[in-house]
Amino acid sequence: MREFLAPKVVAKLDALVARVRELTAATADPAVLARPEKMTAIQRELGSLRRVSDRYTSYRQGARDLAELDGLLADPSSDADLRSLAAEEEPGLAEHLEAEADAILDLLLATQGDGDRSAVVEIRAGTGGEEAALFARDLRDLYARFCERAGLQIEVLSESESDLGGFREVVLLVQGAGAFHRLRFESGGHRVQRVPATESQGRIHTSAATVAVLPEAEEVDLEIRESDLEMQAVRASGPGGQNVNKVSSAVRLTHVPSGLSVFCQEERSQHKNRAKALKLLRTRLLDIERQKVDAARAADRRSQVGTGDRNARIRTYNFPQNRLTDHRLGQNFPLEPILEGKLEPVVDALLALDREQRIAAL
Repeated sequence: MREFLAPKVVAKLDALVARVRELTAATADPAVLARPEKMTAIQRELGSLRRVSDRYTSYRQGARDLAELDGLLADPSSDADLRSLAAEEEPGLAEHLEAEADAILDLLLATQGDGDRSAVVEIRAGTGGEEAALFARDLRDLYARFCERAGLQIEVLSESESDLGGFREVVLLVQGAGAFHRLRFESGGHRVQRVPATESQGRIHTSAATVAVLPEAEEVDLEIRESDLEMQAVRASGPGGQNVNKVSSAVRLTHVPSGLSVFCQEERSQHKNRAKALKLLRTRLLDIERQKVDAARAADRRSQVGTGDRNARIRTYNFPQNRLTDHRLGQNFPLEPILEGKLEPVVDALLALDREQRIAAL
């Protein structure tokens, strides 16, 4: 039987089908039904795996049909009319199965990791003072436009403005199908070269900002006990009308065992700010746990584009030359369309590189 998938990929897909059967059986287990959080986790995993499993099952049936056609064509004693029909159908079916194999491989790669999740995007000004903060705002605007084009929704979790209207830090929640999958390669150091608005001599300055993109953590991923949390209610600062500085609606939430602390003041309600702070805290704690696993499994990092070091320079935005350079790809792109949110050429090139490396790792 002709096979359009590598043997190791077939083995992974067969294991995935077995996992779907196992999870499906678990949904009828009384012990699982009694634990809503466990059922939620199972259903989420099933939803992701079934897309691959169903397509692979259809592909296998097509492969069996192709094998029958090949058998008819190879057998000189078979009926002449049947052989003629087989000769007509065989090229089209083979071409369809080859395309299906490619699509299934993409779906399989998407299930590895957190591609289906929402993303938390953290942008921080680096070296360069106010110009770096203004660059951080430019990055925020770039991602907002890109997400709008991609049909993704953005919610501000936290932001800290600079004196000239830039951002010392801004944290966004990006929701929608494939949010983390599309944004994950933005993690790293971003460098800008341009003449700042505050520069009277027309000299080009170099500034920097860092971006971290994390898969959003859900309650089923990480249990945080209330006894491990300390909440401090403080007065909000910045623009916001009469409520600001009069009501202690801002929240600082600290996870005592780790010492990790987050601050949120975006909402007028203390309850809503606490919910946002807890969401951000959970995501950062889960990222710490994932980094520990990554450090212990260094070989698995071959599936990542670049080193994964958020302090590494991944990209340069050169305004005088209207050029964006992605150093992982070694490619240049026109800068102006990208600033308008048309980041797709860069993202697609990074996804293609990642796909090659992950196929090799399989």
